[in-house]
Amino acid sequence: MDSFTERRLRALLARGFRHGAVEVTFPSGAVHRFGHAEVSPLRLRFTDEAAVRAAWLDPELQVPELYMHGRLTVDDGDIKDLLVDVKKSGRKRFASGPAVVRAAGRLAHRWLRRHVLPETAQRNVAHHYDLDAKLFRIFLDKDLQYSCAYFETGEETLEEAQRKKKRHIAAKMLLQPGQRVLDIGCGWGGMALYLAEVADVEVVGVTLSEEQIAVARRRAEEAGLADRVRFELLDYRKVAGPFDRIVSIGMFEHVGPQHFGAFFAKIRELLAPDGVALLHSMFRAKPNLADPPFVEKYIFPNGHIPALSEVMPGVERAGLLVKDVEVLTWHYADTIAMWRERFHANREEVLRIYDETFFRMWDVYLAASEVSLRHGRLANFQMQLTRRQAEGPRNRGYVGREEARLAAKEPPLDR
Repeated sequence: MDSFTERRLRALLARGFRHGAVEVTFPSGAVHRFGHAEVSPLRLRFTDEAAVRAAWLDPELQVPELYMHGRLTVDDGDIKDLLVDVKKSGRKRFASGPAVVRAAGRLAHRWLRRHVLPETAQRNVAHHYDLDAKLFRIFLDKDLQYSCAYFETGEETLEEAQRKKKRHIAAKMLLQPGQRVLDIGCGWGGMALYLAEVADVEVVGVTLSEEQIAVARRRAEEAGLADRVRFELLDYRKVAGPFDRIVSIGMFEHVGPQHFGAFFAKIRELLAPDGVALLHSMFRAKPNLADPPFVEKYIFPNGHIPALSEVMPGVERAGLLVKDVEVLTWHYADTIAMWRERFHANREEVLRIYDETFFRMWDVYLAASEVSLRHGRLANFQMQLTRRQAEGPRNRGYVGREEARLAAKEPPLDR
C-alpha cells in the first residue's frame, strides 16, 4: 500500500515534469511514470520509505543527497539526464510546501554566517581544495587547471583548451618582461608558472590551501622557475604591493558579496598606477539569494556565484575602471563535461582514494554544474581592470596579436 508521502511525491512529480520522462519504482513496489508518454523514460528507484519522505520534504537538497548515499538509484540512464529534465521543466515546479520553508531557513542561516559568525575563509577553502591532489590529477588536465577552459573553436582537447585559457588571459594582461605579477588564488600553480616561463615575468601566487601550496612549490622547483615564481600560503588581504599586473582565476566565487568591496579596494591598493588586473569568474544572469544547497553543504561552503550587477558596485567604489568584459558561454559546460568523462573513466582510481559515497557526491556535483552552465543561466566572464583611463589599447585587436606572440614562446604541450 502506498504511503501518504509517496502520494504527495507522486503529485509533485506529476506537476513538475514538463520535459523528458521518468519511471519511478517506490519502496511499496508501485511503479509510476511521469512526463511525456512518447519519450523513453529514465528509470529511478527509491530504496526506502524514509528516502521518499526526504525527497518530498526538500527535493533540491535531498534528491542529490539521496543519490550520493545510494538511496535513490538510477537504474537506466544517467543522473545528469534527470537534472537536465528538471532544469528544462523548471526547477521551481518541484518545490513542495515544506521545501519552501526549509529554503527560507537556509537563507537565514547563510545570512548569519556571512554577517555575524567569525571569518572562515581558510576552512572553507580547505574543505574543497585540501582534498588529496591525486583526486584532481585523475580528471583535470596535466597542468591541473581547475577552472573554465577556453574552447576557441570547440574542437580542442581539454589540454589544448586549458592552455588557450591561460594564453587568452595572459594576452589581456599586456605583459612586459620583468614585470611583477600577483596571482590571487593561484591553485596548483599552473597560471603562475605559465606567466613566468612564457611571458618572462616574476610572479607571486597566493592561496589558502596547504595541499595546493605544496604542489605548486614542488612544480616550481621541478620546472626550474623557483627564482621567478614564489608561492605563499597567505590571504590576499594580507599581501603587500605594488604589482604591475594582477590576475585571479576561479577564486572570486569564494569571496562572498559581503566582501566584494574589500576585494576590489585591495586590487586597487596593490595595483601600480599603470597596472592592469584581469578577473576570471563564473557569474549568473541575475542576483540569487542562495546557491544550490547540495553544493553549499558538501562542495563549496559559503561559495557564491555573483551577477555582474553585484560585482560592478564594488569595482566602482574602489575607483577602478572596467576596460573590457568578455562572456564565455558554454565553455565551462564543455570543460566540466570532459572532467566528468575522465572522472568516470577512472572510477577505480577514485575509489582507491575515497569511497563510493564520495564518488557519487562528486558525480552529481559535476553533473549538476554542467547542466546549470549548459541549460541554465550561468557562464563565465573575464574582466580587465585598470586605475587609469590611459591603460589598454584602443581596440581588441591586440588580443589576437598577443596570443600569437605568446603561442610562439610556449613549450610543447606534451612536455
